[in-house]
Amino acid sequence: MNISYETHGKQTNPCVILIHGLGLNKQMWQWIISDLRKSYYVISYDLYGHGDSSNPDKKPSLSFFSKQIADLLALIKIKNAILIGFSLGGMICRRFAQDYASKTNGIVILNSPYKRDNEAQSAILKRLKQLKNEGPKATVEDALIRWFSDNYREQNPEMMNLVRGWVMKNDPKVYPKIYEVLVSGLEEISAPNPKLSCPALVITADEDFGNGPKMSEAIASEIPNSKLVILKGLRHMALAEAPNVVNEPIKEFLSLVTKDKLTNGE
Repeated sequence: MNISYETHGKQTNPCVILIHGLGLNKQMWQWIISDLRKSYYVISYDLYGHGDSSNPDKKPSLSFFSKQIADLLALIKIKNAILIGFSLGGMICRRFAQDYASKTNGIVILNSPYKRDNEAQSAILKRLKQLKNEGPKATVEDALIRWFSDNYREQNPEMMNLVRGWVMKNDPKVYPKIYEVLVSGLEEISAPNPKLSCPALVITADEDFGNGPKMSEAIASEIPNSKLVILKGLRHMALAEAPNVVNEPIKEFLSLVTKDKLTNGE
């Protein structure tokens, strides 16, 4: 299967892999790449079933998307990397850290879920049903409300059109199958045994209704070598709404992980 990816920065620098969220694509990282490419070899790519990558050739799962990263590393001839995953991407990078510990130098988990209570699970199952019946248009407007703060959403119609366009381009036959991974995949990454051993940074926003502070606190509590950051006054797509606020703790974390001048393959 084809993996659509882009490389940024010098290949001799430590490698950082960017894993986007459900229904989005590699373009969502444009607000962080300009910062990271100065010091890192940054790889952005499209998950299978998104953007310009192939559709899945089997039932999607976290392990399926984890292997896609391993295949990507082999393709670009890199032995190990730091992973930054957003939402579903944060679930995938946790799965990768379990499946390929020796290839994982560190992980950054952005606005990603933990086990949901009954109310939250019912809400996401309702969205999945809408998606199956009506396609991406059924859920995208409510998603924009959950993803961006009210003032920002009202003052930035261009951003809303950009993100709306990304979501609407998803194949209505494939998108629900991947959405099911977001719905049901949490069991296989909660309370990992053995525990994740790599350094980890867990970030969310205090107004991220579906992936908020309590979830991120729970994620961080299960990773011994982790740091938790809660951003104020932001929602799910904080990395687009306030990129500098998100980028600073990420850059600090990457600097600490690579302070011994880690290079690819070492």
